[in-house]
Amino acid sequence: MTTLTKIGNSQGIRIPKPLIQQAHLENVSLELEVQENGLLIKPVNNTSRDTWIENIKKVMLENKELQDEAVLEDFLNDDDLEDWQW
Repeated sequence: MTTLTKIGNSQGIRIPKPLIQQAHLENVSLELEVQENGLLIKPVNNTSRDTWIENIKKVMLENKELQDEAVLEDFLNDDDLEDWQW
């Protein structure tokens, strides 16, 4: 059992360490969700593959003009194959 504590203009709660560990809330970002009977606190799980496509699209859109020229050129350049004897 805990109570709300005034923190500046807000209020907070102290969660006992065993509960934090049991709920996997230690050193992670938290998501708060208001529910009918109270407040749900849960860790934000950004490591799942569910968001990979959205994250890749976002990075591609933000860096549309940026390319890794060195790597790209290595893959696209087949000039070194001219000297190769088959």
